[in-house]
Amino acid sequence: MTGSTLTIGALARAAGVNVETVRYYQRIGLLETPPRPARGYRRYPHSAVRRLRFVRRAQALGFSLREIAELLSLNDGDCGEARVLAQRKLESVERRMADLARLRARLADMVEACRHNAGSHGCPLIGSLSDPDTPS
Repeated sequence: MTGSTLTIGALARAAGVNVETVRYYQRIGLLETPPRPARGYRRYPHSAVRRLRFVRRAQALGFSLREIAELLSLNDGDCGEARVLAQRKLESVERRMADLARLRARLADMVEACRHNAGSHGCPLIGSLSDPDTPS
C-alpha cells in the first residue's frame, strides 16, 4: 500500500466492511471503481474510506441503498433536500414504531390470556392464531 492510495483489502479494513461489500457498492454505483493499471491492482483514494463510512452510518440510521445514493448525489449541497429525505425516513420509522407497539400489545394480550388459562383445556393463543375471525 502506498501512502496516497489503498488496495481494496486495505480500503475494506479501513472502512470496516468486507471486500465483497466494496465490490457490491461499486456494481450498484455507490462507489467509483478506479481504473486497473496494466500491471497491478486498482488503487483507491482515501476519500473512498469516508464514502464507505458514510454509507454504513446511513444504513445504521435505516436509509436504504437507494436513499443513500440520493443523499450522496446531494454532495454536501442543499440541506433542504437532505432534510426532506431524513423527514421521510423519520416518518417511516414512526409508522413502524406504531405498528410494533400494536404488535406488542396484541402479543402481550395473548401471553396474558395463556397465563390465565393455565391448566385449562385449549390454548387461547393457538386458538386465536387458528381462528380466521380473529383480527391480526
